[in-house]
Amino acid sequence: MEFETKIKRIRHGVYAELVRAYYADRVDVLHYHVPREIIPGPKALLRCCIFKERAIVQERLKLAMEGFTESKPAVRVIDIACDECPVDGITVLNACRGCLSHECKHACPKGAISIVDRKCVVDHEKCIECGKCVSACPYNAIILQRRPCVVACKASAINIDPVTKQSHIDGEKCVECGACQQRCPFGAITNVSMLVDVIRMLQEKTSKVVAIYAPALEGQFDVPLGKVIAGMKAIGFDEVREVAYGADITLAHEAAEWKEKRLLFSSCCPAFVSYVRKNFPDLASYISDSDSPMVSIAKKVKEEQPDAKVVFISPCTAKMREVHNSPYVDAMLSFEELSGYFDGLDVDLEALEEDPCTEATAYGKGFARCGNLSGYIEELSGGEADAIAMNGLDEVRRELLKLRHHKSTKNFFEGMACGGGCVNGALVLWHRYGKG
Repeated sequence: MEFETKIKRIRHGVYAELVRAYYADRVDVLHYHVPREIIPGPKALLRCCIFKERAIVQERLKLAMEGFTESKPAVRVIDIACDECPVDGITVLNACRGCLSHECKHACPKGAISIVDRKCVVDHEKCIECGKCVSACPYNAIILQRRPCVVACKASAINIDPVTKQSHIDGEKCVECGACQQRCPFGAITNVSMLVDVIRMLQEKTSKVVAIYAPALEGQFDVPLGKVIAGMKAIGFDEVREVAYGADITLAHEAAEWKEKRLLFSSCCPAFVSYVRKNFPDLASYISDSDSPMVSIAKKVKEEQPDAKVVFISPCTAKMREVHNSPYVDAMLSFEELSGYFDGLDVDLEALEEDPCTEATAYGKGFARCGNLSGYIEELSGGEADAIAMNGLDEVRRELLKLRHHKSTKNFFEGMACGGGCVNGALVLWHRYGKG
């Protein structure tokens, strides 16, 4: 199987080996066996030595087995893996020509730049990283270096420890969108997992276990979706349902809710909802009361089969908290974990007969792409709704600031934390539509 990055290959290996160990009753040797299986040696492949590589795999394994914890973010930093990125901020390159005009020095509002031996020198104690010197330098010899995780985090939830130089996630600000996880080039940021919970459900089978899969699953595996559904049944799910059908239910509810309230925020993306509550609490009352598509279909499953266990197949780190807080969903399996499950049990998707699921309409299936929901609301309102699709948290912030200051004419706001929508969630197998 091909992987989008080496990081995804390693995570896949952890999940697959975890599944194999549980089904072979070898849990007691997991922490010894898995790192050696994934990093066989004798030479290091990615870091200074195989001992560090194996230690990082052990930390990944711990997070995979920990499960979701209410008091901690679903996305965590593996401290020993976070040690390679520069943290200098404003940096002067060798391209500095020692020019006479000293435009960089004159542009700095804090007096943080001096000229030493005809070269620009930055006092980082004074520097506020405003970037004015970067713009002023005629030779492009000054750059602003920021860690990829810091740049990716639009919630400003990542800080750098001044002593260890490691990234730290502020749980009070984090919206669990997983953007930092996607952007970290060393794989030092990863998600916790409910994989062990799902393994136990499928092994013990004290009741029926129903998988509900997100619309973004379409196109993730290099086989038709019907074969993926057949694969889910092959690993033990008794039934497979479409979250897209839940999206149809949510769409009807939100359209009716908009007609009543005339100003509404979508409730489908939990990272967007969290961002609004944490950064725009004065606007939180506009968040739709409608259930998300996941909850809508899970509620229907529980109504039909009260004793069933429901597992959400998801591309989204933020959904973990929603799953944890919902009385209708019992666990979550990411697309990455599902792939690892197939591999761990040697399920050959290509060899399976298609088992398609056809509950949902094209409307529900379209929820995975940003912009479709807002378009549907406009259509169902007969053109009365003036909707906007906010593609990523930068756009969310811009549009909500306009609304707060009475500068917006829009009355339905579709918010997606991941650029492009759920198809670019942090836990997809392939970012086939570009990274959000």
